[in-house]
Amino acid sequence: MRYMSLKRLFSLKRHAFDEGLQDEKPSENFQKPTWKCYSYDEISTATNAFSAQNMVGKGGFAEVYRGVLQNGQAIAVKRLTKAQNDERKEKEFLTEIGTLAHVSHPNVTPLLGCCIDNGLYLIFHFSSKGSVASLLHDEKLPALDWTTRYKIALGTAKGIHYLHNNCPRRIIHRDIKSSNILLDADFEPQISDFGLAKWLPSQWSHHSIAPIEGTFGHLAPEYFMHGVVDEKTDVFAFGVFLLELVSGKRPVDSSHQSLHSWAKPILSRGDLKEVIDPRLGDDYNIVHLNRLAFAASLCIRASPIWRPTITEVVEVISSEEEINQEKWKVPEEEEDREEFWGFEDLECECEYECNTSSSSNSISTGSSYNRRNECY
Repeated sequence: MRYMSLKRLFSLKRHAFDEGLQDEKPSENFQKPTWKCYSYDEISTATNAFSAQNMVGKGGFAEVYRGVLQNGQAIAVKRLTKAQNDERKEKEFLTEIGTLAHVSHPNVTPLLGCCIDNGLYLIFHFSSKGSVASLLHDEKLPALDWTTRYKIALGTAKGIHYLHNNCPRRIIHRDIKSSNILLDADFEPQISDFGLAKWLPSQWSHHSIAPIEGTFGHLAPEYFMHGVVDEKTDVFAFGVFLLELVSGKRPVDSSHQSLHSWAKPILSRGDLKEVIDPRLGDDYNIVHLNRLAFAASLCIRASPIWRPTITEVVEVISSEEEINQEKWKVPEEEEDREEFWGFEDLECECEYECNTSSSSNSISTGSSYNRRNECY
């Protein structure tokens, strides 16, 4: 009975979305993706009855299994598990289905389909290279080369730009982080895990959300303090992601210091050699480094008013022209306010709550390939 209700709910969600498009003007480049509803037998056969040998990741409410369809296609199957009686987790799962079913971009994880028989399942292409986090922070692997890091940064920015500007309805991801960025065989990045994503109608400037959910080290101040979500929420998290790519450091270190609070004064001084991953030595493009570091410094500004849009971020990262830094200069009184924030008070308040929120119980197809639950 319960899954029949979920089927009806999913049908209503999709119908409501399609009806809503009558009031929204879709992008000319929008292409409705194709996906299917798989039978339980199909995905069970593909994963060898969800054998332990095929499990590639496990979190607080989901498990991810590698599988192979009868046509030879490698897939990743995300299955809702222990939290099956948690209606909020079911809602997040259905949100992910409803959101991904209506997006189509090379830098967003393509949804192959879903299954709502004998449980709730999402089916994706299997990303053979895993997540950015698993490659960037695995000490047993060689350092990710600079060209690949720059490619990941630009591709991820383009994916977020698509979500914010070119979908038939604006999508705020709310959980941009390295474990949610998957890499295909060519190291092309794909944004994954849309369980916290929000649709925003064009007439809304922002959305207020409670409870606060996300990952410690990535939360924008206005979101944590007031629950305010808009495109700048993702921009802040993307700034942290850029710093992670450049430095090779985790978003929060063992002393609980956040990456952005560590990097901000260094970037202000212009000491970029202190930020670059030491494992790279001198093997990086200084022009690209300047662009990524400058873009990151703009994205992690405390006030969303002074952060760039993701469109402007893409321009800063990819433009061949010299960056006009004067354009982004903050008035002196605002600089004092930025310095005052420092994020330290925010982090002290946030630490306990974030470590006990959905961030410690979430799993994406990105973190799955690391064979552990990513929690920063």
